[in-house]
Amino acid sequence: MTLPQLDGQVVLTDGGVETTLIFVDGFDLPEFASFPLVEREDGREALRRYFTAHLDVARRHRTGFLLEAPTWRANTTWGAKLGYSESGLAEANRRALAFCAELAAEEELEGPIVLGAQVGPQGDAYSAVTDTADWYADLHRAQLRVLADAGVELVSALTIPSVEEGVGIVRSAAEERVPVALSFTVETDGRLPTGQPLGEALDQVEAETHGSAAYYMVNCAHPTHIAPALTVEGPWERVLGIRANASSKSHAELDESEELDDGDPVQLAADYVELREQLPGLVLLGGCCGTDQRHLAAIADAWFSF
Repeated sequence: MTLPQLDGQVVLTDGGVETTLIFVDGFDLPEFASFPLVEREDGREALRRYFTAHLDVARRHRTGFLLEAPTWRANTTWGAKLGYSESGLAEANRRALAFCAELAAEEELEGPIVLGAQVGPQGDAYSAVTDTADWYADLHRAQLRVLADAGVELVSALTIPSVEEGVGIVRSAAEERVPVALSFTVETDGRLPTGQPLGEALDQVEAETHGSAAYYMVNCAHPTHIAPALTVEGPWERVLGIRANASSKSHAELDESEELDDGDPVQLAADYVELREQLPGLVLLGGCCGTDQRHLAAIADAWFSF
């Protein structure tokens, strides 16, 4: 299918699935992994409630929706830590995507539903430790191949902390012929955890992958953390999506917090709107840590009011 966000259509997506499952639904998620819940009846019910609440926002606003399998931790590194074999992890990815495909078939929206899946960093999303792009390409290839073979329409690489990992993911996705949206995370100063400015990182990925990414995003950072990055030159027209944290706290502060900081949905929405001038292509709207359907509803309300 042609991705509607590439045609300039506003597409909504979900929020912080892991933080909602932990702090609202009371699930224990070892290694912050939500994909194992697809194997449990109570987990599937919780995920269905979660996604349906977000889909309802898209229905009210007559937009499309990016429905993504919760496979952010379902790669080789984290799968091994969770006790999955290679074949078991492949099946877990297929099962999670099939769950979302089934849910998508049950829903009716005026806009299209894009069947997506998430991939996440091989290590700590906030770490400055990095390796070569080829090393990352090899590590991500297995998950990308499984998702491509299972019929995913878009893979979102979320919370990527380094340009090397970003390049590796985009290269592997191109080899597997699956569209990929690459999303970096930034610290409070608008720089990647490695210290590289966001605009510079995007330029480097574009150059080293010949523009192979479908588009770029930023996630797991508050809009006020993203804004400083936009004061310098960068390929900002290629940034089509934002999935921001509800909290304006730093990553270090959030890691130490034992309570959910869900911020102020209305103010978060206003902060999204303020990014429109610097990000002229922004059409993919969702959330990350601490956000849920309340935040998405506020963002959509504000977005369509201007």
